[in-house]
Amino acid sequence: MGGHRQDDVPAVTDAALLRSVASGDDAALAALYDRHAGWLHARLTRRCADPEVVREVVQDTFVTVWRSAAGHRGQEAGGWLWTIAARRLVDARRAQERAARVEPLPGPAATPSAEDRVLAGLEYGDVGTALDRISPELREVLRATVVDGLSTRETALLLGIPEGTVKSRALRARAELRTALARLNPAPMGGPA
Repeated sequence: MGGHRQDDVPAVTDAALLRSVASGDDAALAALYDRHAGWLHARLTRRCADPEVVREVVQDTFVTVWRSAAGHRGQEAGGWLWTIAARRLVDARRAQERAARVEPLPGPAATPSAEDRVLAGLEYGDVGTALDRISPELREVLRATVVDGLSTRETALLLGIPEGTVKSRALRARAELRTALARLNPAPMGGPA
């Protein structure tokens, strides 16, 4: 029949696209964007109700990919992209908070979502302080698995460590975090009066 079916063409891997992006291939970046922007947008929308912020974060994520594709390690880009996007979202929220402190906007204040309050507590509250007190390799596993919502496999790919190491570090990190939080907020001595 001589025809060539689309199914017969092997899919270009994320790793191959990233190598092409690292060498300046904007078509490879467009292909990577087409492949991943949809799910990134959907996942960011669950964390942020402002569609403009979500669009900016997706755009900033792919600008970062363009600039740092050569530094990507691993075969799949999903975990790496999500880590970049989650960090860009935190950066955008911090910028909004700074702007709100400098120039209070007139009118009724928007009520932050539960997720916004949790993320702010992670960055600025006791949990953030406690996170800063645990070792960096444990902290990065916690941030990837808990804050960024990556799976054990995605975290392993992102950090370049085995999945078993991710699991053991996550257990140690939780124990150290509990200890650090207990030091910040010691329980009162004795029982109820």
